[in-house]
Amino acid sequence: MTVHHAATALHFPLHKPGFEDITGAARDAVTASGVRNGILTVYSQHTTCAVLIQEESMDQTLDGVEFLLQDMVNYLTSLVPTCRHEGQYLHPGPKHLEYATGTLGEEGWWSLNTDAHLRSVLLGRSQTIPVIDGRLELGEFGRIYFADFDGMRQRDRTARFTVIGE
Repeated sequence: MTVHHAATALHFPLHKPGFEDITGAARDAVTASGVRNGILTVYSQHTTCAVLIQEESMDQTLDGVEFLLQDMVNYLTSLVPTCRHEGQYLHPGPKHLEYATGTLGEEGWWSLNTDAHLRSVLLGRSQTIPVIDGRLELGEFGRIYFADFDGMRQRDRTARFTVIGE
């Protein structure tokens, strides 16, 4: 059995939820692994991000977000409102803010991202896809998206791939 690890670096420059289609990088990881039959796991180590499989929408908002993904953000915002001020959610509390600002040297307002953490939990931080005859089984329109819901600042992120099989 083969176990192959790969990663791709992502950058999210905008101050809003961002999405990156990582289907090509996932296919590259499968090809590099040499696995013909097995599974691919796509994972985010970031607690304000998610990995999802969705149909490619093709149509986009004026700032480049596919309509289906924007519809999802709109729905998630109705479930988990965007954090606008301290005290809107219990998190971040005083101990967290002290650690973030004192130990990590972060700006306090960067911690006002509770909505991003909750959205990540709802959607999940990983997906597992079958690999059959060396190809990802995503269906006719399926794409793999990396979502970053933390719009508090520019962020560099990493999508991790693990391919297991024969």
